[in-house]
Amino acid sequence: MTTNSLSRAPGAMGRLETPETSETAPVLDVVVPVYNEEAGLECCVRRLRRHLDENVPYSARITIADNASVDATLAVAHRLAAEIDGVRVVHLDEKGRGRALRAVWSASDSEVVAYMDVDLSTDLNALMPLVAPLLSGHSDLAIGSRLARSSRVVRGPKREFISRSYNLILRSALHARFSDAQCGFKAMRADVAQRLLPLVEDTGWFFDTELLVLAERAGLRIHEVPVDWVDDPDSRVDIVATAVADLKGVWRVGRALSTGSLPIGSLRDSFGREPLVPGVPRGMVGQLARFAVIGVASTVAYALLYLILHPIMGAQWANAVSLLVTAVLNTAANRAFTFGVRGSEGAARHQMQGLLVFAFGLLLTSGSLYVLHSAAPDVSKHVELAVLVLANLVATISRFIALRWVFRNARPEGAHA
Repeated sequence: MTTNSLSRAPGAMGRLETPETSETAPVLDVVVPVYNEEAGLECCVRRLRRHLDENVPYSARITIADNASVDATLAVAHRLAAEIDGVRVVHLDEKGRGRALRAVWSASDSEVVAYMDVDLSTDLNALMPLVAPLLSGHSDLAIGSRLARSSRVVRGPKREFISRSYNLILRSALHARFSDAQCGFKAMRADVAQRLLPLVEDTGWFFDTELLVLAERAGLRIHEVPVDWVDDPDSRVDIVATAVADLKGVWRVGRALSTGSLPIGSLRDSFGREPLVPGVPRGMVGQLARFAVIGVASTVAYALLYLILHPIMGAQWANAVSLLVTAVLNTAANRAFTFGVRGSEGAARHQMQGLLVFAFGLLLTSGSLYVLHSAAPDVSKHVELAVLVLANLVATISRFIALRWVFRNARPEGAHA
């Protein structure tokens, strides 16, 4: 019988000592992070091992990741590794679920890495639907979702409210599209993990959320699996402390995305996402939608400014000033939201290039006014405005093409796909 046991190297942050073994690398590595779980660990491992042997047609290993337990958890883990094939132990000297997952996943030799909570609240029948899309190459990450319509969940109203509120916050603050960030039932391709994990800062419960946000912003495909889930009444998670830590994490990640300090553009490039349709650049559909929203707002602002300034300075100057003001704001808005370029680097240059685009729009609209006044000198300002709006629509198409050129070399740090 082969026993696999890993030990934390004293004083080494992120380095694991691995004993030599002749065991073939498994396809799937399921990590069970534990802290002071001496009572429930054996039942979990034996039940999970039995399920893997009977229901998973791939070689699979269980890795017990001990997070600096102070009870007999580590001793129980070593005994299980000695008694059961395909079970190994990793011990870390510091607490933190995220720290344990990053350490084990980073050092794993499997094709797919996964984790589940020691209480096995999630029905194990969801494990194959979780990992199959990763092994087939269809998806990059997979998560169990307790909030999917077809999920069956048993838990108290307080936890239900907290879970849904947290995911609402993620959707509002970080524009996340995944439905359940904190379900303890996730998997990821190992090659994807190697690129994502160095960018994840959190070492606790927010680890999952940060990982998913980075993956989503990098354009990776996240597969969601509806699960059957029964709340563990003996859970020792400090809900208040965890909620506070999560909110701090949301603020930190949101700020990093808004300032462009996270290398999302480089991460996207490293995964090499190609356009689905030849000739349609990646992200163009989303860019068009955001450009249209900003364009509508700019047009409304332009019309209001024009009507306000027309009695003061006349049609041509009212058009020029209104167009200039909205052009500067439009360039800034499209820079940040349409093309996802954040931070101050290159902002002045982008504005100068945006002013060249403004000059073309001014030429087009001023020319339209000149032709209109030549044909009908006494036309009302409302007719003038209608002609200007039509001219601006023509200029808008040119503006979108021009702005794509302006931001062609900029790194979209945190832009949506």
